[in-house]
Amino acid sequence: MERAAVFDVDGTLVDTNHLHVTAWWEAFRQAGHRVPMHAVHRAVGLPSGDLIERLLGEDRDKERDGDLSTAHKALYGQFFDRLPALPDAGNLLRRLHGDGWKVVLATSASGQELSALRRALDADDAITATASAEDVESGKPSPEPVEQALELAGVPAGRAVFVGDTVWDMEAGSRAGVRCVGLLCGGIPRADLERAGADSVYDDPAHLLASLADSPLAAEA
Repeated sequence: MERAAVFDVDGTLVDTNHLHVTAWWEAFRQAGHRVPMHAVHRAVGLPSGDLIERLLGEDRDKERDGDLSTAHKALYGQFFDRLPALPDAGNLLRRLHGDGWKVVLATSASGQELSALRRALDADDAITATASAEDVESGKPSPEPVEQALELAGVPAGRAVFVGDTVWDMEAGSRAGVRCVGLLCGGIPRADLERAGADSVYDDPAHLLASLADSPLAAEA
């Protein structure tokens, strides 16, 4: 039977989480909000509307949400030409593809942002499909992005593994019924990832690649 290796991208394969933190922090600052960077970091990975609500609360002026999101996109877009892939990220995807896994990306990015992330990865030859923000109604921690990825791969949840770096990733994967692998390169502590549903945790893509034989992504899995 075919198997699917589903990957989050930001913070998991491309080293962007702290760029998002900086862009959101500046967007909030420009709008007159004082939001600590550590709080922004814990919210990265949520859809923009959910992130704003988590950081500003339900009593905020919701009519300003669109302006905040637009400001974040503009600030983050300044980095598009130099987004750094994490060590061995592309090699990990190519190895899994060579081992017979269908590699699918499940990301909240879309449009130019998604194109920039894929350029940074430089592994299109190993990617079977991508479930982007344009393909789902709800982002993580909803299971919908992972479920959409599985549908694109044509693989049942029992034959899939989801790799991510945030608690939102682990919650989404768990709700979708897939095994979850957490990576620490997004800056979230191991205990938080495990509590949210990670079956195993590795430092980064390079560590997972070096540990494949003993991981949920083993060739004989």
